[in-house]
Amino acid sequence: MTTNSISSEHAAEVRAGRRFEFGANWKRFLSSLNDERIMEAERSLQRWLSVDRLDGVRFLDIGSGSGLFSLAARRLGAVVTSFDYDSQSVACTAALRERYFSADPAWTVMAGSVLSADYMHSLGTYDVVYSWGVLHHTGQMWQGIEQAHRRVAPGGLLFLALYNDQGKISSFWRAVKRTYCHNTIGRWLVLGVFVPVFAGINLLADIKNGRSPRAVYVNYVRNRGMSLIHDWVDWLGGYPFEVAGAGDVHTFLHARGFTLEKLSTTPSLGCNEFLFVRNAAPNH
Repeated sequence: MTTNSISSEHAAEVRAGRRFEFGANWKRFLSSLNDERIMEAERSLQRWLSVDRLDGVRFLDIGSGSGLFSLAARRLGAVVTSFDYDSQSVACTAALRERYFSADPAWTVMAGSVLSADYMHSLGTYDVVYSWGVLHHTGQMWQGIEQAHRRVAPGGLLFLALYNDQGKISSFWRAVKRTYCHNTIGRWLVLGVFVPVFAGINLLADIKNGRSPRAVYVNYVRNRGMSLIHDWVDWLGGYPFEVAGAGDVHTFLHARGFTLEKLSTTPSLGCNEFLFVRNAAPNH
């Protein structure tokens, strides 16, 4: 698919209410980007990959979003390839590249779809393939995981975060997200109901624990450099929406020649995080 065809297909899905405008939310997020957020993103990669630096490591960012983690990887020395299906996300990533690494040949930014086997094959293989909170928004999550793992070089790492399967609760949130994306009325209805609910839950927790009501918003930056308000919007509107149990993901990738190195699971809403290593002699 060409860049123009990707952009046209994405726009048609948004108009039809089948897709959230992730890139628009990331563009707003970048207005709050600062050194603290960037350093937290770097620390997240260092912690999960058990490294201090990534000098010379080939790093593929699937669904680069704001571009923050591509930037973090590049600052740690990686040779980075970033792509996204959303043209505004591509623009966000390109803007960060221009701001911090202008004309740098070691950071490539592209439009592309993880669901395109031809496109993915054209990228080659990488030492680290990173896709945090992306593949469950493709509409074909397992195909996305299949294409992502094929880009990992033997001995390389696959770092994924995927929404946890909560059964009926997940079905409820899928309906909320579908309502958000359906039209303007649906969007404001969802925001009007759930943002006060989320804020109220945080306020009650702060009162119970004797914390400042501002603390949760200020300290949220420690969560991978993210912003709580932008994450709320991403959660409420993030559609398509699929989920996976941690065991199902492990079974899927183990059968394809991967060994689980690290796992962080959530008991409720949110993502399970996985770090897999590809065996030296992959099965597929």
